[in-house]
Amino acid sequence: MARYQVILAYDGAGFSGSQRQANSRTVQGELEKALREVGWSESSVLMAGRTDTGVHASGQVAAFDFDWAHSTERLLRALNAKLPPDLAVRRLKLVSAGFHPRFDAASRTYRYRLFCEPIRDPFRERFVWRVWPEMDGDALIRNAEIFLGTHDFAAFGSPTSEKGTTIRTVTRSEWRKKRDGEWQFEVRADAFLYRMVRRLVFVQVAAAQGRCSVEDVQTALSGRGKLPSGLAPAHGLTLIDVKYGSRKRY
Repeated sequence: MARYQVILAYDGAGFSGSQRQANSRTVQGELEKALREVGWSESSVLMAGRTDTGVHASGQVAAFDFDWAHSTERLLRALNAKLPPDLAVRRLKLVSAGFHPRFDAASRTYRYRLFCEPIRDPFRERFVWRVWPEMDGDALIRNAEIFLGTHDFAAFGSPTSEKGTTIRTVTRSEWRKKRDGEWQFEVRADAFLYRMVRRLVFVQVAAAQGRCSVEDVQTALSGRGKLPSGLAPAHGLTLIDVKYGSRKRY
């Protein structure tokens, strides 16, 4: 029996999140179904993390044990032949028996995409959040820098377990504007709270639209004050990378 690591890409619009659920279509459920069709008989795959309903991924990581008698290339092809069109295994390799995609992760990186237009754009809005009124781009950039470092992010998400901490270390937090006017927020941390990235984006957009100030965001991060309630829509968010290093449990 060998352990395999796979890098998954998926369009989250058709999934009720990544984690297996009894009566809903999920990424884990579809992956396990495809594995069973090529001879896998274990009970569950391991996932690097949970993505919400509608959230996409280009770098989700999963692992599973499988007694496969052929090459990794052949397993990659076999799985992709069985998976639905909105889910693919981008890469596959053998890893050590003790590898765990969640607990061995040193960091995760997400990208959020948005654009400012007063009229909807059906060709873009499956993967990009349309925002209006217009934003102050300088305010977006200033807000992103606030989150760098180790902070208690209790105002920006909830812990992923009953006794989990809300302290996280963010090592990248920045906005970039593309030539077509699209804004992209990339954030990397050792781990994320539940719905943390969507909350971070929503608050930064609120500040950039004048509904709160940069100082309000700083105050909330220090555990005081109040910010506008809400989350950025799931469809603008993509998990793009999981890096591995020293083990750290949450």
